[in-house]
Amino acid sequence: MGSVNTTTRKKNCSQQLPVHTGMMMNRCGLLTLQREPVPLKSIEVELEVRDHVATVVSTLNYENKEDKPLEAVFVFPLPGDAAVCHFSAQIGQTQIVAEVKEKQKAREEYDDALSSGQQAFLLEESDESPDIFSLSVGSLPPGESASIRLEYVTELAVQADDGLRFCLPAVLNPRYQPQGSKGAGVQVTSVPASLVPYSLSFSARISSPRPISKVESNCSLDPLQYLNTDQTQATVKLAAGHKFDRDVELLIYYKDAHQPTAVVEAGQASAEPGSLMGDPVVMVSLYPEFPQSVMSSMVSCGEFVFLLDRSGSMSNTRIRSAKDTLLLLLKSLPMGCYFNIYSFGSRYEHIFPKSVEYSQQTMEEALKKVEQMEADLGGTEILQPLKHIYSQPCIQNQPRQLFVFTDGEVGNTKEVIDLVKKNSGSHRCFSFGIGEGASSALINGMAKEGGGHAQFITGTDRMQPKVMQSLRFALQPAVVDISVTWDLPKEVSVTVLSPPITALFQGQRSLIYAQLTGQSSEAAEGWVTLKYSLAGHPSENQLHFSLRPAEDTGLTVHRLGARTLIRSLEMEERDRRGQQDGGVKEKVVQLSVQSGVSSSFTAFIAVNKDNNEVIQGPLVRRNIPTPGTFSIFMTSGQPTRKRRELRTVPVSGSPVMCEEMETDGLMMMMMEEENQSIKSAVPEQPPRDPLLQLVSLQEASGCWLLDPALAAALGKTNEEVEKSKPEKASSEVWATILALIWLHGFKMDAKDEWELLAAKAASWLSAQNGSKHKNKHSVCDGYTELLQSVKGAWKEKRLDFFELLEDVSPLIREASSVLRVNGGESQI
Repeated sequence: MGSVNTTTRKKNCSQQLPVHTGMMMNRCGLLTLQREPVPLKSIEVELEVRDHVATVVSTLNYENKEDKPLEAVFVFPLPGDAAVCHFSAQIGQTQIVAEVKEKQKAREEYDDALSSGQQAFLLEESDESPDIFSLSVGSLPPGESASIRLEYVTELAVQADDGLRFCLPAVLNPRYQPQGSKGAGVQVTSVPASLVPYSLSFSARISSPRPISKVESNCSLDPLQYLNTDQTQATVKLAAGHKFDRDVELLIYYKDAHQPTAVVEAGQASAEPGSLMGDPVVMVSLYPEFPQSVMSSMVSCGEFVFLLDRSGSMSNTRIRSAKDTLLLLLKSLPMGCYFNIYSFGSRYEHIFPKSVEYSQQTMEEALKKVEQMEADLGGTEILQPLKHIYSQPCIQNQPRQLFVFTDGEVGNTKEVIDLVKKNSGSHRCFSFGIGEGASSALINGMAKEGGGHAQFITGTDRMQPKVMQSLRFALQPAVVDISVTWDLPKEVSVTVLSPPITALFQGQRSLIYAQLTGQSSEAAEGWVTLKYSLAGHPSENQLHFSLRPAEDTGLTVHRLGARTLIRSLEMEERDRRGQQDGGVKEKVVQLSVQSGVSSSFTAFIAVNKDNNEVIQGPLVRRNIPTPGTFSIFMTSGQPTRKRRELRTVPVSGSPVMCEEMETDGLMMMMMEEENQSIKSAVPEQPPRDPLLQLVSLQEASGCWLLDPALAAALGKTNEEVEKSKPEKASSEVWATILALIWLHGFKMDAKDEWELLAAKAASWLSAQNGSKHKNKHSVCDGYTELLQSVKGAWKEKRLDFFELLEDVSPLIREASSVLRVNGGESQI
């Protein structure tokens, strides 16, 4: 009997490949870039959705077709808030279920197993970002196959249109590691799109108490199949031939709006009573409904800070869409607020030294500079601009609202989230993940810790409606004095596992997990009360629920509750780093091991101890490429042993470099080359969208000017527009009415994008009315009636703009009676 050569594995500098961290979405190859085979053959994913909770089971099938034993290393993305709760391997007839152990111990056990010729399997979360995992399949002998089963649970986020979003991350982009940041980066390179080395099959089963109305996806799906007549259960599959050029996104819609619920799950019979896994756990879902009177009163103050990613990966359509979005945002801001725009890459810039009051002059200056912005600032160093923003003193009576636009390709995710949390008392953070592979951990984490809202823009999604929804949230009065109280039978006590709720938004879900300790009768009931204050009005929502455990939930709620508590404790440990941490890390490890849910301090380890044959020969490492620009690090044919030394390769967003080489200078040089090639390859700009053309002409006050530019945007000559104006009408009022008629007549499908700036225009019209107007009807009454008629006339007849104008001219004259200008002397 022999054993593997125990010589330490070295990084072979001669084998490093100069690969740019592509602006192009490069994919995986059938062979590695060194023409070596990839042992991962297929991935099968089964999704089970119960109401708003998803259980995902992924099976990864490996086969070694080479003539030497292999170690296959696969780095891949998962949702940042997933609770990974099962990991096992099937080799022939032998199944090995992994255990959760402290991470360093698990790594040592893995290395020792490989050194002694045993098979071992290791699954660990990245130290820097909870949405990246590394799976190592060790000592796979020639000709042998292995199936790896990975299971996780996660909640589905509620979208603006009440859909529930599930995302299977299939794209892992390079994570830029800023100079001087702690920890190692993710090893990244790119391979051609057309040579995918493994297949993906994906199926979903959905069940809910309410009927399922539809399921949408950014990928091709087979038709939705209902499993019962009331349409509360259904299945759907990904069509064959997935190209790995995007994440797999499902949007699930139920027929009734989401309702508050509470699900109680029984504890694990084998676990100790009084422990998290031994006691029942409740998951409470709250959907606060705010009074309409409060919702209709948008705040007219605030400091709006926009932070735009201008790294090289934001090039072409991403940066164009972001610039168009900034145009809509700036036109929709209320008079009296303050604003500033920052942009970042390897360095950061700001338009104004500090936030300025919103006016026609400052708006024009900002838009001029936005128009000149390109994705030409190099890497993705978001930490420094955030520190600068937070260092600026807040403006009295102007609550700070931070909007962050990024493709999320950063390596220091936890540092960024910690900084947002540290400053959460002084602002709200609204984050936007742009493009495939944006880090869900970063985008969701910034919004959660900053008391804001997260949005993802993928595929053909338009950025503008999602961003404008977040602006509506930002313009809503902040919800304060939030508290949650429990009313339970006296023999039952509650331990809340979730961090305190810091933000509430209309129509958005808030989740609370709590451990229930003590015995209660099957008929026992409880109450949970959410209290808060909105615009000075105290409010409360109550939920009455049964303490009887639900059936068939397994341990899903317990695992989600454990994941929530683990994430809170991990953040507490980072806050205390360098101080007496009070054993926080030990608490995380204990909780992770007890619940079987992964953490940043633990890993899943499985060793095949039943195999009596020692695997012979030097072990060859194969890194499995992942869709997106991704890492393949090879040590082909070299004697191998100490795996831990390979884990600390610095990356800085560049190709994997030798440990001894300086990466930052080379990375900057490569990015400069890349940016130059992008600039030379930029296609001609497409004609500007007519909606954006009209919006660009709006004044900061909300009105439009009657000039040739407006006429062109309306598709008419200046003479035609001037001729349409009533003799005694104010030019600005008439121009504003024409613009609003055009929006309501021809752009109702994009109402989400222009609704706020149209409301600002209506307010401007109302202000022109002045206090002298004595008509009982308000200007808005006449305006609303007119625009409803415009919408109806256009839908029925599909008229040209001036035909539409003629068709509703009697209503214009009627509305004109309340649109007095110039002190009430002139009428339209």
